[in-house]
Amino acid sequence: MNKERLMQVLLSPVVSEKSTIAADADRQYVFRVTTDATKPEIRQAVEMMFEVKVDNVRVVNIKGKAKRFGSLMGRRNNIRKAYVRLAEGSDIDFGAGS
Repeated sequence: MNKERLMQVLLSPVVSEKSTIAADADRQYVFRVTTDATKPEIRQAVEMMFEVKVDNVRVVNIKGKAKRFGSLMGRRNNIRKAYVRLAEGSDIDFGAGS
């Protein structure tokens, strides 16, 4: 797969209480990914960007909530999240700036 595609697969890390607990306990990190990303693409993107060895990738599709905008009904965007488990001895540091 080409590098340009792999650079666009990961959108952002998900920073929440649940994802922090998963990272501490199981070496599992959560990323928002593009809706058409495949598991092999996610694996290669994480390995390329963070220079780590990926053990397992799980993907969750979350439907957007239906919301009302005045008298109009709308819908939030659908989200795709990837739970990436790293191999033993690998770690991702998102950089605490200072």
